[in-house]
Amino acid sequence: MNHFDTHAVFNQAPAFENINLFTCDPALREALEREGGGDAAADLTALGARLGQADTLDLARQANVNSPRLHNFDRSGRRVDEVEFHPSWHALMGLMIGAGAHASPWDSGVPGAQVARAAQYLLFGQLENGAQCPVTMTYASVPALRQAGPIAAKWLPKILSRQYDPRSLPIEQKHGALIGMGMTEKQGGTDVRANTTRASLIDPLQARARFGEEGEGAWALVGHKWFFSAPQSDAHLVLAQTDDEGSAGLSCFFVPRFLPDGSRNAIRVQRLKDKLGNRSNASSEVEFCDAVGWLIGQPGRGIPTILEMGGYTRLDCVVGTAGIMRAALTHALHHARGRAAFGRPLAQQPLMQNVLADLALESEAATAFALRLARCFDQTGDPAQALLGRVLTPAGKYWLCKRGPGFGAEAMEVMGGNGYVEDGPLARLYREFPVNSIWEGSGNVMCLDLLRAFGKTPAARDALAAELALAGRGNSALNDYTDRLLADLAQPQSDEYGARRLAERIVVAVQGALLLAHAPGFVADAFIASRIAQDVGGAYGRLPAGVDCAAILARALPI
Repeated sequence: MNHFDTHAVFNQAPAFENINLFTCDPALREALEREGGGDAAADLTALGARLGQADTLDLARQANVNSPRLHNFDRSGRRVDEVEFHPSWHALMGLMIGAGAHASPWDSGVPGAQVARAAQYLLFGQLENGAQCPVTMTYASVPALRQAGPIAAKWLPKILSRQYDPRSLPIEQKHGALIGMGMTEKQGGTDVRANTTRASLIDPLQARARFGEEGEGAWALVGHKWFFSAPQSDAHLVLAQTDDEGSAGLSCFFVPRFLPDGSRNAIRVQRLKDKLGNRSNASSEVEFCDAVGWLIGQPGRGIPTILEMGGYTRLDCVVGTAGIMRAALTHALHHARGRAAFGRPLAQQPLMQNVLADLALESEAATAFALRLARCFDQTGDPAQALLGRVLTPAGKYWLCKRGPGFGAEAMEVMGGNGYVEDGPLARLYREFPVNSIWEGSGNVMCLDLLRAFGKTPAARDALAAELALAGRGNSALNDYTDRLLADLAQPQSDEYGARRLAERIVVAVQGALLLAHAPGFVADAFIASRIAQDVGGAYGRLPAGVDCAAILARALPI
C-alpha cells in the first residue's frame, strides 16, 4: 500500500443506479394493469430503463446544484425577465415532454390514459421533482383552455406537442408550449378572494389597432403575484378582479409572455424564490404593469375555472408524493442490503427489517391509492367515479402528502450520515416532500374541501361505500373500521375541528381495501394490522409481531 493511503474503502453499498424503475416495482405494474392502463406497460418498461440509468439520475443532481438564475435585463439594458437554466434541466424537461407527461390523456384517445400517465408521472417522480411542476400545470390547463375558442385553436396544438421548446419566442415561432399559473398574492395566499390584482377591459378599437382580430376581448392587468410558478412558461393562467360591465369578482385570464404583435408582455419578474426544496424549478414574484390577458371562462367565475385545474394538479401531488416515497424506499433498501453493521447486513437485522417493511407498506399503499385515484379521472363520465374522485382527491392529497416528510426522514436515517449529506439523493428527496403538501391547497384546505364534498353531495358517501365493499368482508379489523367510518359519514359533516382525522380514516380505509383485494396476503395483513387494527403511529418501525418482513422486502425490490 502506498504510505499516503490510510485505508481501503469497503462495506459501502454501491449507488442505486442502472436499474429499470418500472420492472423492479411489482406494486406499480400490478396497479397499472388493474386500473386499466396495462396497454402502456411496454412504453413504461422502456421509460423505466431510461430513467434508472446512472447518467439520467445524475441529471437531477446537476439541475438542483445549478439552480435557475434570473436576468431582468439584457446587455443593452432592455427588460427581458429571462430565466437561465442548466442544460440538465432542459434534458429533464425534454424527457418528460417527449414522453407526453404533459398531454397524453388529452390526445391519445386510449382507455386508461390517465392511469398510464399517472404511472409515468410516478416514475418521473423518482427522478426529479422540480421539472414536474411546469409539466403538471401544462397538463392541468388543457380542459380549461379547450373552452377558450380562438385561444384553444392557436395554442392547444403547441401545448399538446411532444417537442420541448425552451426558446423565448412568440408562440407562432415555437414547436411546443408550456403553461404556468399565477394565483396567490401577498395579502391572501390561499384566500384568493383577497386578491387585489385588477383587470380592466381594453378599449376594443385600441386593442384591434394594436393586435388586429386577436385584440378582441383583451384586458389590461395591474397588480402582483406572490407565487408565480415557472415564469419561463409561454403563458400563465392568472386570477384578477374584474368590475367592468357588471362582471364583478375574480376572473381567470390567459396571459402570454409574448403578445400577438411580437412584443413582450408587461410581466415584470421581481425575483426568484429561495426555496427549501424544488430548487431546480423557478418560482417567482411578479408585477403586472398593464399586462395584457384574455378572459378564460365566464367573468367573475375565475375560481370555478381554477378549481377544475386544481383537481388535476392535486392528483399530481398525490402521484408525485408516491413517486418520491418509492425513490426514498428503494435507495434506503438497496443501501441496507449492501451495508453490514455489527456482523451482518442491515437488511437482515430484525429492527431494521421492521422499519424497512413499514416503509415498503406505506409506499405500496400510496402507489395503489394513486393509480386508483387516477382511474376516477379516466371515468369522469361515470357519476359514481366522479363522486369518488371528488372525495379521494382532497383526502389523498392531505394524507399521502402529510406522510411524506416523516417517510423521507426515516429513509434518510436508514442510510445514516450517507443519507444526510448532499452527495446522495436522500437529502434532496427529503426536501421535496413538503411542497406537495403546501402547493395547490395546504392540509387544512384539503380537509375543509373534503367536508364540502360530503356536504354538497351526500351521495359521495355511497360512492365511497361501494368502493370499500369491493374488498369483501374477509378481514374483521377492516370490516369494523369501515363500518364505523361509514356510520360516521351518515351524519352531517360539519366538524371542522376533526376534519384531518376524517381524511386520514378515509384514505387508510381505501388503502386497506385495495391491498386486501389485490396485494399478497402478507402485505395486506401487515398493513391492516399496523394502520387499521391500531392507530397509525408517528414513526415507522412499529409493525406488530408476526409480520413477514422478509417477504414484504423481497416484493418491494425484487433485485
